[in-house]
Amino acid sequence: MKNWIAGTALVFLLGAGSAIAGEKKLMHCFAFTPIETASQAEWDAFYKATDAIVGKVPGVTRVWYGKLRQPLAIFQVDAEARKKLGAGEKDVAGKVTRLMRQHGVCMEMDDAGTLKTYAAHPYHEEWMDAYVKVRVAGTTTFDILGQ
Repeated sequence: MKNWIAGTALVFLLGAGSAIAGEKKLMHCFAFTPIETASQAEWDAFYKATDAIVGKVPGVTRVWYGKLRQPLAIFQVDAEARKKLGAGEKDVAGKVTRLMRQHGVCMEMDDAGTLKTYAAHPYHEEWMDAYVKVRVAGTTTFDILGQ
């Protein structure tokens, strides 16, 4: 009897793991550069507002946020160089600016459609009011689609 229970539990756990891996969820992530002079009260308001996304925006099931384990360097080229690169040129000279992203947020969403709901939701604007007080304008954003 014990072996049957253990075997059934093992089959259940293995099945649950593969179901999670195959979910068609979307992970919406972005890294940002913090405002060095942001107060603890502004950070606390950002954390509270970010936590509240789950429950306020339908389809957002989980959020993570914090300092990146290692800063992310982002390189931006000037408009003229960007235009040449966009046209297919391979070797382009121009002014390059390095941005360092030290913090990040990831939001687990039910599916790709939830991202549209999130962007248009009235709470998104309320959340942005807290977010803009702790970050330098601009983010590095990417989305991961579950397979």
